[in-house]
Amino acid sequence: MIQKPVRNEARKRIHLRIRKKVQGTPERPRLNIYRSLQHIYAQVIDDTRGCTLVAVSSVEKGFPQGAGGNVAGAREIGKLIAQRALAKGIQKVAFDRGGYRYHGRIKALADAARESGLQF
Repeated sequence: MIQKPVRNEARKRIHLRIRKKVQGTPERPRLNIYRSLQHIYAQVIDDTRGCTLVAVSSVEKGFPQGAGGNVAGAREIGKLIAQRALAKGIQKVAFDRGGYRYHGRIKALADAARESGLQF
């Protein structure tokens, strides 16, 4: 009997497939998203140097408790990542949804980042 993969294992497989196509360069770094049940994290990464340029998460000080697990919290993270990236001179990014479906918190974060000035 073939066993179905656990949901997170399937997501990781999908993410690897996406990563074959999406590479972060110095001109256009990769905007990576990770979400857990209670929090959401976003990083702008330059894959050629292997370093994180900008990072935002819902576990940072000053972020409302429990706001990372909902769409409103994801919107705030999207706005913050765009502000910090623009402050560092990053305007264009390659969006990496991390293997998650593009809806809910992922879509809210992406839309808020676009509205705040990031291009992808």
